Amino acid sequence: MTGAGITVIAVLTLLLFGTGFLLGRTARPVRTSDVGTPVEHATFETLHTASLAAPPLRAGLTEESARRSARRLRSLLGTDALCLTDRDRVLVWDGEGDHHGKDVMHQVHGLLASGRDTAFHSDCGDLDCPLRWAVAVPLTVDHRVLGTLVAYAPRESAVLARAAGEVARWVCVQLELAELDRSRTQLIEAEIKALRAQISPHFIFNSLAAIASFVRTDPEQARELLLEFADFTRYSFRRHGEFTTLADELHSIDQYLALVRARFGDRLSVTLQVAPEVLPVALPFLCLQPLVENAVKHGLEGAVTRSRITISALDAGAEAEVVIEDDGIGMEPDRLRQILRGEGGTSTGIGLLNVDERLRQVYGDTYGLVIETGVGAGMKITLRLPKYRAGVHGS
Repeated sequence: MTGAGITVIAVLTLLLFGTGFLLGRTARPVRTSDVGTPVEHATFETLHTASLAAPPLRAGLTEESARRSARRLRSLLGTDALCLTDRDRVLVWDGEGDHHGKDVMHQVHGLLASGRDTAFHSDCGDLDCPLRWAVAVPLTVDHRVLGTLVAYAPRESAVLARAAGEVARWVCVQLELAELDRSRTQLIEAEIKALRAQISPHFIFNSLAAIASFVRTDPEQARELLLEFADFTRYSFRRHGEFTTLADELHSIDQYLALVRARFGDRLSVTLQVAPEVLPVALPFLCLQPLVENAVKHGLEGAVTRSRITISALDAGAEAEVVIEDDGIGMEPDRLRQILRGEGGTSTGIGLLNVDERLRQVYGDTYGLVIETGVGAGMKITLRLPKYRAGVHGS
């Protein structure tokens, strides 16, 4: 059996193992010495090469991801040259005969329109060029042709055509995962925009009105409140970072509460209890502020004397535990369940639902909000934050 034949067999074997195994999820590291026969050795090398080609493709079909993955994809096929394109241009050429690159887009034009594999002769006038035949396969995600994978060889090969199709389908899986990653990021950005939109115009108006009321009677207080307002809005509308730290989130909440107290004075009493060791813990951006705003709203709503809000962030071993509690009007438990199922309407409970969903997306379902409430019994919201979670870093 030739080396090329072993490689092609290994490619087909690779697809039977599934994407999970492709990414190297084995019980222990496998050494080359652990595999004995030529086919076993070729399979291991193919799996290893595929695992190295996958990460760049998770960034999508770009010039950089194509450049970083092309050589390993060509190694999987054991072919003389390989080309990756998007719909408009050649992204990378790897191997011999790069002078063929100028003709590729013309040769795959029909494929981009039909989404069907195609094979063609290169019609190269260079007698020393080994590239005489090529097979082109579409790279498709959600029924959209994003580009092509083109493999070149000295002669027609049905085996190469089949292997190129299988490798292209594997590339498509990686590109689909990249699309999912982008969708998740866009969803999180949309959720943050929704929270920003929830920063009530009434709150902004009332804050500025409260500041204005101090301009003549206490100019220094007006100046301090204006700075708090500027810092609070700057943080809430910042454009970078999916995550923040407890320290930054609590600082923003303190600014928000300063503006609320300027309006309500002695009607609002706030107690904060924060363990210094949890301040660096990372959490989703704008995660606590909506919960505190909810506590202020329900604490002051209908209150004839004073409302008390308690905010604590304490060390709980491998986690930080944050509790936000008010003594306000509370809520029917059934109504709360409706809100957390997304049945509260377009303007009701957006903050609670948004925060609950983002915590579950980032940390898993066991990290959703725990809410205790009843009519006239106030509300207590508890959330747990792992001190460390891969991919979660404050910015």
